[in-house]
Order: sequence, then C-alpha cells, then structure tokens
Amino acid sequence: MQNDQVVNPYEVKGNIDYAEVAKRFGVTIIDEQLKERIRRNAGGELHFMIRRGIFYSQRDMGWLLDEYEKKNRFYIYTGIAPSGAMTIGHLIPFELTRWLQEKFDADVYIQIPDEEKFLDKKKNLTLEKTHELSYDDAANIIAMGFKKGKTRIFLDTEYSKTLYRNAVRVARGITFSMIKDAFGFTTEDNVGRIFYTSMQAVPAFLKSVEEGRNVPCLIPLAIDQDVHFRIARDSIAKLGYYKPASIQSKFLPGLSGKAKMSASDPADTIYLNDDESTVRKKIFKAFTGQQATAELQKKHGGNPDVCVICQYYRYFFEQDDKKLEKIFEAERSGSMLAGEHKEALADTIVEYLKKQKEKKEKALKEMDKFIVRD
Repeated sequence: MQNDQVVNPYEVKGNIDYAEVAKRFGVTIIDEQLKERIRRNAGGELHFMIRRGIFYSQRDMGWLLDEYEKKNRFYIYTGIAPSGAMTIGHLIPFELTRWLQEKFDADVYIQIPDEEKFLDKKKNLTLEKTHELSYDDAANIIAMGFKKGKTRIFLDTEYSKTLYRNAVRVARGITFSMIKDAFGFTTEDNVGRIFYTSMQAVPAFLKSVEEGRNVPCLIPLAIDQDVHFRIARDSIAKLGYYKPASIQSKFLPGLSGKAKMSASDPADTIYLNDDESTVRKKIFKAFTGQQATAELQKKHGGNPDVCVICQYYRYFFEQDDKKLEKIFEAERSGSMLAGEHKEALADTIVEYLKKQKEKKEKALKEMDKFIVRD
C-alpha cells in the first residue's frame, strides 16, 4: 500500500488505490460475470452502484448466490455508528441495502452501535449524545423506504442482552494481538474499543441463532469497515455458523476533492440536516475538474473523473447512465461551465434533502415498528 494511504475504520487519508486496498484486505474485485449473475437473480436489474463500480469488491458473493439459487435465502446486515448528523455519504450502504431488500425480498438487520464513538475518546461524545444521535439516524434510515416487518433496527445499549451473550462467544476466538495488529491499538486504548469488534460481529450470524439453522448473511459496507469482519469470520465459523458474505463500496469524495467525505468537517460534507442556503454555499465552493478560466474550459474542457460535481452525480444523484454520460460529456467538452454545473447539482441536492426531511417526519411516527429491544 502506498505510504500516503491509510484505510481503517478510524482513519481514511491519502490518494486511495482501491485495487491495492482490495488486494491487501483479501477481497475480490467484482467482475462482469458476477454482475451479470446478480442481475439475473435480481429479476433482470442491476443497481447503478454495482454497475458503476461504486460497490466494487466482494467476499463470498458467489457462494451467497449459490445458496440463494438453492432456495436458502439470505438476509442483509448493515449499520452506522453515530458521531454527528448523517451525511450523503452515509446513505450509500443503505441505498444498496434497500434495493437488495426489494429485489431479493430479504430481511434486513441494522445495527446502530451507540457505544462505539463514545468509546473513541477523540470524538469527545457522551453516551447520552450518541444515543440521541442513534435515534435520529434510525429515522433517516427508515425514511429511505425499508419494509416494515422485514427490517429490524437495534441500538447496542438497548439490545445488549441479545448481542452480548453472543458477542462473548465470538470474543473467545479473537485475541488481543489480532485486534492490536488490525487497528493499531496500544495499551492506552480502553477495553471497550478492543471488545467492540465482537459486538459488531453478532448480527452477521444472529438470524442463524434465532432460527436454529444456518442462514446466509450479506453485509454491504464501506471498504474501511471490512476489517471488523475479516477478524470475526473465523471465530464465527468455529461457532458453527456461516461466514458472512460482504460487498464493499468506495468512498464518496469530499467537497474539497479528498478521497473520502469527512463527516467531522462541515465544509467537506453535505449533512442531511443542511438547509438550502448552506447546501448552495458548500456546492459553490466544491472542487471541480475544470480549467482555471471560462475561456480555457470552453477550449480544452475539464476532467469529470476528478470533478466532485460529476462524482456526486455518479455516486448518488443520477441513476440513469445515459443522463450521467451527458453530464460527464458536458464537463469534458467544456460546454458547461463550473457555475452552471454547480447550480444544477445544488438544485438536485436541495430537492432531495427536502423530500428526505418530509419522509423523516413520517418515519418518526413509525419508529416502534422498526426498532427492537430486549
């Protein structure tokens, strides 16, 4: 891995070489054959994030589809650890999860570990605050259109009886040396952080525990979170359960052009609770792939591959490939200048956030139909 690259659950920096990250983490790049197989099993459709290589790598997806084709249907597990307001980037795994639920009629387990960021002292958050943020995140997730009766959302501190009694079984098979090597922890890190991976592993086999039989599990997640499940897989298998399959995504770029949007940097990210004025200010300051002047842009064109505006369309805001190509071509040809480009994206995001907030208000009234406690 390049020296300026850091990719782990607690830090992402540098110019990310995703192929190199995949090789280092031991995941496989999704090829056209696998895409076609997913398409076939999903009723002839393929999610745009898989089509475009945003979800670009996988572990055991072939095996998962083998099981599905044998009528051993899988469930899906994903989650979010709250540390502040949700961002557009946070929605990416949930967008794919929602689609998978629809196409495969799958049950979904969503873990909200309200203790993780509390245990990270650098975040300087109280447990009460992370608990409050968890419920806000849950409302935003429900608003995306998950199915009632097939979606379970749980907070670690409220579902601890169920999670802990299974987490200790996982923890017995994970050594401190494994955790230390994977995360770079030292003797100064608290024991809560060391144990956390065991808690996060539980939903990957929880349905198997509940049903008394092995049920395949698929985990959509950002590539930086993969380490938790790399560590836990062997321990889960030793307990007699299937190792979970997973599908990993790239990072939504930051508005500054950094490889990953930073949720802790307000200038670098779009939050779901940003108002219209804030969104427009942020977008108009965003990095583009255009030339230094309008004249040069018209003459030489820009580079959509490094343009944040183009990438926001590619990652989230334009699902139609033909329309996306027109946006990219306008950048390449110089026919659209930065101001027009940014205004169009700002309009799109403002409208999206308006609808998301309206759906969130309705979701707040339905929380008890999704959240489970013990």
